Amino acid sequence: MQPRALLGLALAVCVLVIGVLAALVLLAPRPGATPVETPEARWAAPAAVPERAASPTSAGVAGLVDADWLATMAVRTGIPQRALAAYAGVAIAKAEQMPSCGLGWNTLAAVGYAESGHGSFGGASIGEDGAVSPAIIGIALDGGSTEVITDTDDGVIDGDAEHDRAVGPMQLIPQTWRNWHVDASGDGAEDPHNIDDAVMAAANYLCRSSGDMTSETGWRAGIAAYNSAPAYITKVAAAGTGYAAR
Repeated sequence: MQPRALLGLALAVCVLVIGVLAALVLLAPRPGATPVETPEARWAAPAAVPERAASPTSAGVAGLVDADWLATMAVRTGIPQRALAAYAGVAIAKAEQMPSCGLGWNTLAAVGYAESGHGSFGGASIGEDGAVSPAIIGIALDGGSTEVITDTDDGVIDGDAEHDRAVGPMQLIPQTWRNWHVDASGDGAEDPHNIDDAVMAAANYLCRSSGDMTSETGWRAGIAAYNSAPAYITKVAAAGTGYAAR
């Protein structure tokens, strides 16, 4: 083979190799990206209980989580660290308060991801105190694209005196918040717009609805009580399984 032909063949092989490598880089999971969902997952088995801090690092559930575990898992999962502190802290607290429920931090994170992108919907962000700002308020539950839920709180929680709206990073409707309101942040106030309070209220609701989040049947029953849409259950199962795999 002539030298020019050999050079042309070598260049062609190089181009092919570079193209394959570029494709692999583009397809590879990246830290900080949205969860690597597992579409075939029907439920999310609970991840191991997060490591507990030797001594609380701050008031409320967020201070229960070991700082090294938190930093490492935030990078692995792409979940904002303050949001992850709430999911993990609540999982630690529930494991002690109600071990039979078996609610994993990965499921709480998956619900938070599906409901508000971990408190980021509409440009919102989470402060160090857990407060989500600006407040995340859902659409009116007026039957247009949702079930009809007429006002139950005189607009006190959601600002709508005609129909209820889901509020906060976990998108709790006023009736659910009224049943499970809690101060989990340790600031002396119960606030559905505080991610610690909202995640604990959601956990209380899930464990009350199911009582056993360690089996497929129990897990799906709990999530269906939160939102019964099949596509929603599938999304939470996929995200929760992806988070646990990190």
